[in-house]
Amino acid sequence: MLTTACVALSSLTFILGLALAWALKGALDGTLAGALARAPWHRPTLPEGRWEDEATFTTLHIAAMAAPALRAGLNRDSARKAVRHLHTLLGTHAVAITSTDAALAWDGPCTDDVLTYAHATLAAGRAQVFAGEPYGAVVVPLTVDGTVVGALAAFDDEVSAALVRTVTEVARWVSGQLELADLDASRRRALEAEMRALRAQISPHFVYNALTTIASFVRTNPRRARELLLDFADFSRYALRRAHDFTTLADELTCVDRYLLLERARFGDKLRFSMQVAPEVLPVPVPFLCLQPLVENAIKHGMRGQGGRGEVRVVVRDAGPEAHITVEDDGAGMDPECARRMLDDDPAREGSGIGLANVDLRMRQIYGDGYGLVVETALGAGTKVRLRVPKTQLSSL
Repeated sequence: MLTTACVALSSLTFILGLALAWALKGALDGTLAGALARAPWHRPTLPEGRWEDEATFTTLHIAAMAAPALRAGLNRDSARKAVRHLHTLLGTHAVAITSTDAALAWDGPCTDDVLTYAHATLAAGRAQVFAGEPYGAVVVPLTVDGTVVGALAAFDDEVSAALVRTVTEVARWVSGQLELADLDASRRRALEAEMRALRAQISPHFVYNALTTIASFVRTNPRRARELLLDFADFSRYALRRAHDFTTLADELTCVDRYLLLERARFGDKLRFSMQVAPEVLPVPVPFLCLQPLVENAIKHGMRGQGGRGEVRVVVRDAGPEAHITVEDDGAGMDPECARRMLDDDPAREGSGIGLANVDLRMRQIYGDGYGLVVETALGAGTKVRLRVPKTQLSSL
């Protein structure tokens, strides 16, 4: 749902950008024409019929420079970075951006009345025009999801109908960027909630089993019990820490190694395990806790067949721009339709596949649908889970 909303808002932003371009072209005599005349890239002699094309390009170019700052949300720093581009876009005497209770940033000499004008505009909930000496003002509310969060104010010596239309369109575009910033924040909160759910899934049954196993060595082999306690501490420190979205593949494999030491202590020789890793991919950034749930799932299913015995194999290969990871067990396997249901399940209520749907969902959200888990399985044929990770880290979500 978040992905769909993001696409819809991105499309809205593009449409608003085009609408903004055409609105500005209609007001070139009072706003953008002045900006172009002062801009360093202005070309005073254009071929006939090219003026409109130049205006459209310049409008969208300036808007693109302001967008990254606005996508950080409405605050003093983002307003300060965006306001100078909006000033160039409008070509007025001055431009200011306010929140609901403070003037955040301005470019050009604004009057002391900017906050008074903003409060009146926010109270009215629509664009307002204010006469003033020596400069009048057009002030338009900025909204996020229907809620007024601030205002955009443009000051000039002559307030025309064209200027009102232009400032209104620019404010709509700014509001669209702030909507996307709010959506990004909501997405990050959702991912953090999913991470907390994944940790909660790992903790209860694994902690109980690990501590029970360690307790069994306390009297018979105290040294072994101490070693396992240290391994358990290392695993817990990694798995339960407040982590960023990404870690390195080397750290993730270390976490898997600590987990396997505890499971080997529990199952003894019944559990066989092998790991083959290409050293070139160890620094590759991967989503935090993307491998341990797959190994845990493989052990759970791998130990079901062959009299409670099983083998788990992890292979990490260098595949050019990607790292390819497979986690395979030789257990009882499952019906492919069952595996499909596991991936489609709600990650918050995992049943037969601990963390599997959660990892699949996070991979798709971070890298795109083409990077979801691929599960190969059949009854009596074991299970293999494939994972692809691009070597270039995307922005953290």
